[in-house]
Amino acid sequence: MSACISPSDPRLALRLVSLTQDGLPLLEDPWAWLAEQLGISVAATLDLLERLQADGVIRRIAAVPNHYRLGYRHNGMTVWDVLDTQMPRLGELLAAQPFVSHCYRRPRRPDWPYNLFAMVHGRSRGEIDRYREQLRILLGDACRADEMLVSSRILKKTGLRLTPAPLKD
Repeated sequence: MSACISPSDPRLALRLVSLTQDGLPLLEDPWAWLAEQLGISVAATLDLLERLQADGVIRRIAAVPNHYRLGYRHNGMTVWDVLDTQMPRLGELLAAQPFVSHCYRRPRRPDWPYNLFAMVHGRSRGEIDRYREQLRILLGDACRADEMLVSSRILKKTGLRLTPAPLKD
């Protein structure tokens, strides 16, 4: 963590991360709650969050819906072997589809020829199969091979977990 995050007390930044690592509480004003917990103003809290994000300590602040609870219980990581020269255009094309939640490039391996990945979510296996077919059509002749890796179970995803950092010694 750089000294510019909180020159007076870097423990404040650690405390903020500790308080938010499991998400913000569902309150009318979660920023006021966070400011109260930190013992600083809302403006100072928001400034600290912005500096942490600008410094790369935190990536983003966003709502993360539980797609399983929304009825999207089928997932497929579509993997594509596409021409490297076409990657920028094709990656953007797939990422722009409303049913693709994330899309990225990965290096090929000797036993794994796929270099473009796109995750799709649907309410049924048939729905994600249709999404894969739509992506295949969009890729056209630039796609040499593809597969879809279907989720067989839900894995709990968590980031780094910190122990609460006290504000005083």
